[in-house]
Amino acid sequence: MEPIMVGKNLSKEYQMGEVTVAALKDANFELYEGELLVILGPSGSGKSTLLNIIGGMDNASGGELFYQGVPLHQADAKQLTLYRRNDVGFVFQFYNLMPNLTAKENIHLAAQISKDPLPIDELLQKVGLADRADHFPSQLSGGEQQRIALARALAKNPTMLLCDEPTGALDSQTSVQVLKLLKESCRDFGKTAVIITHNTAIAEIADRVFYLKDGTIDRIERNSEPVSPEKVTW
Repeated sequence: MEPIMVGKNLSKEYQMGEVTVAALKDANFELYEGELLVILGPSGSGKSTLLNIIGGMDNASGGELFYQGVPLHQADAKQLTLYRRNDVGFVFQFYNLMPNLTAKENIHLAAQISKDPLPIDELLQKVGLADRADHFPSQLSGGEQQRIALARALAKNPTMLLCDEPTGALDSQTSVQVLKLLKESCRDFGKTAVIITHNTAIAEIADRVFYLKDGTIDRIERNSEPVSPEKVTW
């Protein structure tokens, strides 16, 4: 299978006064269609930096990044905007729902900018919240808000779902629900899901795990038999 994304010797440096901070160093990796990937590492290991580069929210200082053969490292601002709009769905730790819109309207907000959106009512059914469609975020629990955020990300029908600590603000039972939905999204919709986390237990559900340490991909491991989220020990 050909990878949908290839990173070659990616690096990211930040200038803080007279000090240069190397947030990412010589990262080499491939992403494949339909896989669930976990990027695991402690705070400051480079997880968010790598996710931001993959998602076109930040540019690498060096190296090459190809998406379906297109050199993203050479893309201008407009091209990156179109890439984020059409090919990437984002799921954040703290949901980032529009507070003045209902659950259904939040999903529709993403769907209306897509060339080929998924049906909103079908997504509400998928995340188990069809009966909460007309509720505002303040009327939803944290787990319900995150499930709406996932439906919003899927509504654009992107190739990839990029998830920044999607269970970080949730209890273990609700985390299982969200992770189960992410796995099902890979299977049912053929999406590539990338989850960054510091929770080692989540690595058990992944097809592959990138272990980050001090800004480098220390190793990449494949799970021969990924476990279901219900069997993860929190």
